[in-house]
Amino acid sequence: MIRALWTAATGMETQQLNLDVIANNLANVNSTGFKKSRADFQDILYQTSQMVGTTAEGTEVPTGVQVGLGSRVAAVQKVFTSGDFRQTENELDVAIEGEGFFQVTLTDGTDAYTRAGALKKDSTGRLVTSDGLPIFPEVIIPENARSVSIGTTGSVEVLLDNENLPTKISSIELVRFSNPAGLKSLGRNLYAETQTTGTPVTGIPGDVGFGTLTQGFLEGSNVNVMEEMVNMIASQRAYEVNSKAIKTADEMLQMTNQLVR
Repeated sequence: MIRALWTAATGMETQQLNLDVIANNLANVNSTGFKKSRADFQDILYQTSQMVGTTAEGTEVPTGVQVGLGSRVAAVQKVFTSGDFRQTENELDVAIEGEGFFQVTLTDGTDAYTRAGALKKDSTGRLVTSDGLPIFPEVIIPENARSVSIGTTGSVEVLLDNENLPTKISSIELVRFSNPAGLKSLGRNLYAETQTTGTPVTGIPGDVGFGTLTQGFLEGSNVNVMEEMVNMIASQRAYEVNSKAIKTADEMLQMTNQLVR
């Protein structure tokens, strides 16, 4: 019964972490470019009372006796499926249709990556994220630009004062990874490269392996509220049944104690 207490306790711990993951998904249902997470579970150690294939009274035991000691969370994985696109009619909002990330430069000079394309201009005309981080390579919009056009292949053109034809000033590039699930979440819709992501590959939107850009749209979160609610109910019930297992084991111990009185 003592073993059952600890085994059920591991189940409660895993369901608590699962609920934490679900809660974070739901909290970011309106975060631009947010990618949901999923907790992966696995069983842990087993205690073996009888090995498979041992001989007992001249016969071979076909299965053996093994009792598991609970479960644990093996990984919390980011799921990089596309979110829904919504039209904003803002000329600096850009959505990525397909694979790829925008590369931005952090304040310490290191690189980070994001799917959030809610770009803005800073005081110098640079295109930056909502936190003021410039995209790389830099795109600087001239002060006398009347409008900005961002093509599907990343070409940035502006219509200057007293001119009738647009002028190309720069291009937006994308970065992709062989294993995007290995990216480290930094918060603020940012990701960092790790040893498991593979070497970042830079390319032009629309090239093989890269998505295209759509101006005037933003990619929303890929969180499905109904799916997360169902997962939350299932996690709650699993937590509840593990707590009942602890209660049952405790009652059995109590009955054992009463036998010796």
